Amino acid sequence: MKRPKPAARNGIGRRLVITGLAVAALPVRPARAEAIIRVGYIRWAERRPTISLLDRPAPDDGLAGARLGLADNNTTGAFLGQSFELADVPVRQNDDLPGVLARLAADGTRLVLTDLPAEGVLQLADAAPGHAVTLFNIAAPDDALRGENCRAEVIHVAPARSMLADALAQYLVWKKWSRWVLAVGSHAEDARLAEAYRRAARRFGARIVKEITYEDTGGSRQTDSGVVQTQQQMPVFTQGLPEYDVLVAADENEVFAGYLPYRTWDARPVAGSAGLRPVSWDPGSESWGGTQLQDRFVRMFHRPMTGLDMQAWTAVRMIGEAASRGGADPAALPRTLRAPEFGVAAYKGQKLTLRDWDGQLRQPILLSDGRGVVSISPQPGFLHQVTELDTLGVDRPESRCRFK
Repeated sequence: MKRPKPAARNGIGRRLVITGLAVAALPVRPARAEAIIRVGYIRWAERRPTISLLDRPAPDDGLAGARLGLADNNTTGAFLGQSFELADVPVRQNDDLPGVLARLAADGTRLVLTDLPAEGVLQLADAAPGHAVTLFNIAAPDDALRGENCRAEVIHVAPARSMLADALAQYLVWKKWSRWVLAVGSHAEDARLAEAYRRAARRFGARIVKEITYEDTGGSRQTDSGVVQTQQQMPVFTQGLPEYDVLVAADENEVFAGYLPYRTWDARPVAGSAGLRPVSWDPGSESWGGTQLQDRFVRMFHRPMTGLDMQAWTAVRMIGEAASRGGADPAALPRTLRAPEFGVAAYKGQKLTLRDWDGQLRQPILLSDGRGVVSISPQPGFLHQVTELDTLGVDRPESRCRFK
């Protein structure tokens, strides 16, 4: 049996040696200095109870979306010499919010996400100019933050109540379900949401034939007798109504709306805060590459992606996109974000851009039944001279925003 020839004799070794020498002869480029872009997340650590256990938010709700966005930014940033870091700062009621923002700014953080309620957003916004900080509101839907209380330092990634209400109204009118009963909760947020639905009805030609109010009397939502009581209460609550097509619920605090489907006196669909809901994102969304985003999220965090996750992801991706276009200078990034040509892809079928009159991110709104996407607004036939996305929410001529 013949012994195999040494590698050097059959040419393989020679080629390896020559290749190695060629690689060694290549000039070595010095490593590019890495620009670090610090992003803060002032996160609301208090969550209100939900009607369904399935709706109970995960401890990292929102934070997980920001982390996925950070991973995406760092993938692109590796080619541009940019590195993104995230500082998670949970806060609670009565915390010193200006102090929290000051500490982030002292660490070099000039771009800050927040999912605080409107009052907290305003506190941060009033402190932001002194630290050259740009805020990204990823949760508060209050139209006043985009109107009489608007601030130049705030970019609103979360859709406003008026955008959500208009999105649902367009679909209901398109379906010719134009007679509504409006069921309103007894909290201040419910009243503001109800006003958004009244405005949407006037705007798109629907008619509210009756308004009913559900008083929150407190008490436990999870008792042995809860199902029996609910089955008795909801039909009585919706009894004796005039002829209508759909019951629209305004219940941001999740007190009663989740009990309405299949329990109304008349056999009618429910929409708004339960049933068919206008949302910024749905775990069942799979159009325009949505499945790929959802799969990556589940692999990383082992749960579905929520609306707050998506809004946090979008905010972080806006920062990454701006950095890739205009560089990592914290002073230049806000200018790049607000430039007319700036936009970001967010798995919604079209580029999302900022409204220059109030800092609101234009975006399609998904209509979800809790299992999947029923439709997406703007609906066909609702036209606008600039973009159909401006048929959702407060348009430029209606805006009360005067940046301070």
